[in-house]
Amino acid sequence: MRWKGQLVSWKDDRGFGFIATERSDRQVFVHIKAFANRGRRPQGNERVSFEVVTDDQNRLQARSVAFLDESAAPMQFAKVNPLPMCLACWFMCSLAAVTCLGRLPNYVFAHYLISSVITFFVYAWDKSAAVAKRWRTAENSLHLCDLLGGWPGGILAQQLYRHKTSKRSFQVVFWITVAANCGAVALLLHPNRRQLLEVALESVRQ
Repeated sequence: MRWKGQLVSWKDDRGFGFIATERSDRQVFVHIKAFANRGRRPQGNERVSFEVVTDDQNRLQARSVAFLDESAAPMQFAKVNPLPMCLACWFMCSLAAVTCLGRLPNYVFAHYLISSVITFFVYAWDKSAAVAKRWRTAENSLHLCDLLGGWPGGILAQQLYRHKTSKRSFQVVFWITVAANCGAVALLLHPNRRQLLEVALESVRQ
């Protein structure tokens, strides 16, 4: 007999989640391999039907999981969070504006643009590898791409592919790289940046 429920918790980067159902007070564990339709990646909050088995510790597990609404497109972009997207857009537009005004060299904007494009594709590759169970890109490599100026592209990929957005530890480090980049650009725009750099270097030496 098949049960019906809702996928209330889905950790896409780890490939598992839980299903809530009226048949049991306990949530049912579900792994990505239990889904019958491998061409459609779970996003969370979908209605599903499934069979229930118990493991050696009497925990409920789902198998032969099917989406109740299979009319949806198998590959969909996630809903975009507007706040991070607006921040990335504001940063790039502001960078373009100050470059046009001659307050920054052209190569600074070009660096951020090229780095963002590269970082976007690195994230997209890692997401594709996660879906296909291939060799993954190390998180340190993603963070390095963000730190070197690619974080606007990183935000775009995170939101479009819903990649790494639910992993708190990753997000903490990611936003540190964003703050570091914003601080670096602010320093480049400061009229007394040479004096500030000298003070910073002197404090490091001490």
